[in-house]
Amino acid sequence: MTIISVSEGNLIVEVEGWDKLWSLRSRLAIPIHHVVRVYADPKIAEPWWKGLRVAGTYLPGVIAAGTFYHHGNWVFWDVHKPENAVVIDLRDERYEKLIVEVGDPAETVARLKTTLPA
Repeated sequence: MTIISVSEGNLIVEVEGWDKLWSLRSRLAIPIHHVVRVYADPKIAEPWWKGLRVAGTYLPGVIAAGTFYHHGNWVFWDVHKPENAVVIDLRDERYEKLIVEVGDPAETVARLKTTLPA
């Protein structure tokens, strides 16, 4: 699971617990003006194909964590429970998307939408 916050003009994604090991990341910092869209999407994590796993862990139906190459783009995953998945679309970054699990997707999306540039 992750904790998402905004600090000093950056979107901060903190990877928690063992997921740091599984994803090979502990923290991502993205300039907030590089965030295009944030939305909850429980269906995005349901298909078994996440892309080509480059670094991290993937056990279908259990965990997708780390860096994946999918349809010509880099995607960062950290999801155990698809129903808690939040998607963050990016521009001008290494990753095209961050697909992460949070405690409360609706609250996270609502909170982040207030910080996105118009």
